[in-house]
Amino acid sequence: MSLSLEQKYALISHFCNFISEKRLELLKHVLDHRTRYATVVLEDIFQSQNASAVLRSCDCFGVQDVHIIENTNRFNVNPKVVMGASKWLTVSKYNRHDHNTLTAIKALRQNGYRIVATSPHTYVTTLQDFDVEKGKFALLFGTELTGLSQVALDNADEYLMIPTYGFSESLNISVSAALCLQNLTDRLRSSPVSYKLAEEERANLFLEWLRKSIKSSRAIEKRFLEMS
Repeated sequence: MSLSLEQKYALISHFCNFISEKRLELLKHVLDHRTRYATVVLEDIFQSQNASAVLRSCDCFGVQDVHIIENTNRFNVNPKVVMGASKWLTVSKYNRHDHNTLTAIKALRQNGYRIVATSPHTYVTTLQDFDVEKGKFALLFGTELTGLSQVALDNADEYLMIPTYGFSESLNISVSAALCLQNLTDRLRSSPVSYKLAEEERANLFLEWLRKSIKSSRAIEKRFLEMS
């Protein structure tokens, strides 16, 4: 059943009676810092520890959406590492076609995202010089062994690298993602960009989180709607 925005707000108000004030304030605080201006795309990540660490970083830095491309590797998470973070994120998977990377890039571009490939081999922009105000951006991270596929690199709009000065050529993917997200979201929050969720997006996400936070939320919602 599709709810109007007015019905969603009424249901949110009703659900607030079934949750502690402390928990409610936490949900509101996190919601107020969530963004879809930046998003993360993971291509063929197969190590569950790395996958889970990236999801946890997305949650920590307020990035709501994560896009998972499964071409040859299945994406798995480690519950001990992810620490429940995936519960609060919107995860989209692309695994139904032969060229899932192209499908994901097309979908993101249609939603107004710049496709930004992270790679130590293709130098165009460093992390510090990346322009967060230019428009919404999707950060693409590749597999642990070989990085992003050639398809991803060929179809990117921009390229981003983290400068390093040691013998190691690149950072672990989970470390790379955390560094990028901390730097870019911090600069985004101090910029004039309207990076926060739109009104209906906030309502939808708040309602989703309340449903996940309240025991027997389905039964409570059903009774409320029947009485409305």
